[in-house]
Amino acid sequence: MGERKVLNKYIPADFDPRLVPRLKKSKDELIPVRMMLPFSIQCSSCSSFMYRGRKFNSKKEPVKGEKGKYLGIQRFRFYIKCTVCSRPVTFLTDPQNADYEMESGATRNYEVHKDKERADEDVAAERAAEEKEDPMKALENRVLASQREMQEMDSLEEIRALNMKHRQMMSGGAGGGGGVAASAGAAGGSGGDVSAILDSREAAKARAAAQEEELTETGLTESEEAMVKSIKFGASSSSGKSSIPSADGNPAPVIHRLDDDDEKELDERRKREEALLEQQQRALVEKTEAAAEAKSRMPMIKVKRKRKEQPVQSSRSTEESKKAKVEMNDNSDSDPAAAGGLGGLLGGYGSSDDSD
Repeated sequence: MGERKVLNKYIPADFDPRLVPRLKKSKDELIPVRMMLPFSIQCSSCSSFMYRGRKFNSKKEPVKGEKGKYLGIQRFRFYIKCTVCSRPVTFLTDPQNADYEMESGATRNYEVHKDKERADEDVAAERAAEEKEDPMKALENRVLASQREMQEMDSLEEIRALNMKHRQMMSGGAGGGGGVAASAGAAGGSGGDVSAILDSREAAKARAAAQEEELTETGLTESEEAMVKSIKFGASSSSGKSSIPSADGNPAPVIHRLDDDDEKELDERRKREEALLEQQQRALVEKTEAAAEAKSRMPMIKVKRKRKEQPVQSSRSTEESKKAKVEMNDNSDSDPAAAGGLGGLLGGYGSSDDSD
């Protein structure tokens, strides 16, 4: 027993470490690991629950393939067995989410805090994107945050003032009459501050309550009810105006509330207008049809233009006229005077003997 606790051990002179045989372990060999469940699970075979923190003698191996590493970080697979039916259950490490991932053999139980964290992250990301796109929205969010902070500071100050007042009352009651006087004298400045703070808070609450108008029995506020009462309802007149003068001196119109008689009158007026319109349309159609019928009854008169008749000459008169023309031509050729006169008249034009 003493040898295993000493720092130096005896090494013989003829010891050669190269002669010590080394065991070769395969890379695919499972490594035993004592671990606890990182989350609660339910077995898929026997439906038994195994809760977070349950200890197991698990086997660990590195994950191979495309999903074996995330950003250079090796992922591992763990093997355990169900405590009831001994079914193998496997789960993996998840470096991306700093968590574990269920693989097979069981189902992971629902965890509320996981959904809450995920929802908070989604809301924060959506709000950041909205503020980045809309500067006015970012300004509104900052203003709301500052107002919320101021309200929290006021509430905290009120709580501190109430606690201080409570301590003063307790110390005064425990110390009797002299203790009350001593505590009042010791807390002269602070007591005034506490009362001032409480009075200011009560005054602010009273102002807020006074500003909020309460609803009456009719479901309206006092101002709305007063406005309704100020409206004057009256019977309709021929002029449509009342004798009550308005603010500018002119008679204000009377608000007339419709009843059953008014609705009947409106219906009758609408019916009369519809009948008048139908009568006008019917008269227009009848007028168009009468015009078309009169046009069809009119007789059709056609006027033809006569040509002038030329006198027809007989064949005998034609021959006599031809003979007369021939005799006239013969007489003109046989008359020398007429021929000389015509030749002398035409001889002065275009002769070749004339000089320039």
